[in-house]
Amino acid sequence: MTHSPELTSQSVDGRKPQTMKRVASASFIGTVIEFYDFNIYGTAAALVFPKVFFPALGSVAGTVASFATLGVAFVARPFGSVLFGHFGDRLGRKKTLIATMLLMGISTLLVGLMPTASTIGVAAPILIVLLRVLQGLAAGGEWGGAVLFAAENAPKAKRGFWSMFPSFGGGGAIILANATFWATAVGMSNDTFVAWGWRVPFLASIVLIGFGLWVRLSIDETPIFKKQIKTGVARTPFLDAFRSQPKQILLATGTTTMTLMLTYIGGTYMVSYGTTTLKLARPDVLAVAILGGVAISVAVVLGAALSDRIGRRRMITIVACAAIVWTLLLFPILDTRSLAAFAVGIPVTMFLSGLATGPLGAFLSETFQTRYRYTATGLSYSLAGMLGGAIPPLVAGPIIAAWGGFTFGIILACVAVVSLVCVRVIGETKQLDLDRDDTPVTADV
Repeated sequence: MTHSPELTSQSVDGRKPQTMKRVASASFIGTVIEFYDFNIYGTAAALVFPKVFFPALGSVAGTVASFATLGVAFVARPFGSVLFGHFGDRLGRKKTLIATMLLMGISTLLVGLMPTASTIGVAAPILIVLLRVLQGLAAGGEWGGAVLFAAENAPKAKRGFWSMFPSFGGGGAIILANATFWATAVGMSNDTFVAWGWRVPFLASIVLIGFGLWVRLSIDETPIFKKQIKTGVARTPFLDAFRSQPKQILLATGTTTMTLMLTYIGGTYMVSYGTTTLKLARPDVLAVAILGGVAISVAVVLGAALSDRIGRRRMITIVACAAIVWTLLLFPILDTRSLAAFAVGIPVTMFLSGLATGPLGAFLSETFQTRYRYTATGLSYSLAGMLGGAIPPLVAGPIIAAWGGFTFGIILACVAVVSLVCVRVIGETKQLDLDRDDTPVTADV
């Protein structure tokens, strides 16, 4: 059967197949909304939360505590992957993705309404942590489901390209989140921003949530999952995944860790580093962060398209090798303390992240079997987020303060080496069918 790039495979229930543009739009807009919510918290954690929720701790300790609340969501993500993955593998991708969007939207809205520590005392940071846990649970179920929805509808030859739309949505979210904060930074004084301006991006998300729900309610379930329903769904997707493909879960996690490390160092942490350590003006830092969002978005498309030609493993291998070199150069460049150096550091870091992120949707979808694919894909991504997205920004400040930025760069380079080894071991996946019954065979390094 010949596939048009505009159509998914024929639906197994005989109905007219959805267009890939429609599927991609649903995956894209949903992830924009989910990760807009996720990213505005990260930006607020860097710029405001140390002052409004942890004022008693002082500047340095308050920033560490603020990033610790950011890290709580990464700890919650794997649990969200297991929870929503269970329902996604048993009830379907569409219903589960609607649930993750609602949970993220409500949690984010409540963050925007949260009283500060000066109003309700210690209850404020406690409630913030609880809401952050809910955001983490939602994010843990979102990305994996969104990439599966695209991958399981896409023609095999273009699976890398179509599967990148959720990640492309993540790049759009970085642009949107930083642009919103930039607008508030330019349009109001610093005191006003700290007093109430930081709430605007959180409250504004309600408009995006309404639109996203409308888009996702209009889409149909994937044909591959419909086929799986006829042969039987897994009763315990999490246990089945670890029984059948434990090695692949670990290797996929290791492969993905570098990518998320680059994203959160180049995005969230650098916003804090630029304002607090380099003493750059907040509007300038946020403007550069917007450029970083553009860089990762362009690179996601490029990396995904190239992966359809040269393979997922080769594409990620190239990025890992480049990342080993770049992470050693990054902080010596930044520590020149010029805006120009900062304007190079963030976009290059985010561009490398995007090149590796582009193939990930297809790579993880192709690695795992249909009956537990939602769970295993989301879990691998979430574990990598905890290792690469939460820990490096949390430990960066103390390590840089004690031993300097180059030492921290060595740690980042070591993470890239681990990802390089993992992707070489796991092997190429682009030739695999998503509705296969066999387990992928790992390749030699």
